[in-house]
Amino acid sequence: MKILIVEDQENLAKLIKDGLETESFTADYVLDGEEAQKRIELYHSDYDLVILDVMLPKKEGTEVCKSIRAQKIDIPIIMLTARDQNEDVISGLNVGADDYLIKPFAFDVLLAHIRALLRRPKTTVAVEHKVQNITLNSTSKQVFKNSQEIKLTLKEFSLLEYFMRHPNQVLSRDQILSNLWDFAFDSFSNVVDVHITNLRKKIGDEKGKLLETVYGVGYKLNA
Repeated sequence: MKILIVEDQENLAKLIKDGLETESFTADYVLDGEEAQKRIELYHSDYDLVILDVMLPKKEGTEVCKSIRAQKIDIPIIMLTARDQNEDVISGLNVGADDYLIKPFAFDVLLAHIRALLRRPKTTVAVEHKVQNITLNSTSKQVFKNSQEIKLTLKEFSLLEYFMRHPNQVLSRDQILSNLWDFAFDSFSNVVDVHITNLRKKIGDEKGKLLETVYGVGYKLNA
């Protein structure tokens, strides 16, 4: 899962990003409303959810939300507000936000809101995925092969989960980078290939029969 954080307090944005990444999400952040709107308009298909502050430089969060909803962009949005007033909550919900949180908040509370929103029918992702003899549980963060648990790093788990959500589809390196690494990551890095190699070793697929290399394009998980 990839999340866009829109928050003008950079320290807070970094804290949220770091917290999400420890929970196996991928996260980017931007610091003003105009940049947020551009990013969402151009790359909304790359993100699963937006955390959007109300009070932002250049363009308020409510205006950003209103604008992208007018363009029929239906990505889930959690609004953040430091103003504990019903009017702010109502305004955010009226322009198309799906949920809201009032600052200050505990990270665990934000995480609970994110997970609850991603479980809603429109954005439901199956908890358990199975391809051949590999089973992955997105909630417990566990992977099993023939009922034997395989220990993966968070990034390896996210990589396998991404492939299992798109079985039999050829995924390019750019697609994988844009979904599992942050926006500024060097697209010329071989980090994807290194993680694929490590993942294959751990799942016993050194020959690449399950996780196939499609030369010149990327990789495909054969279901």
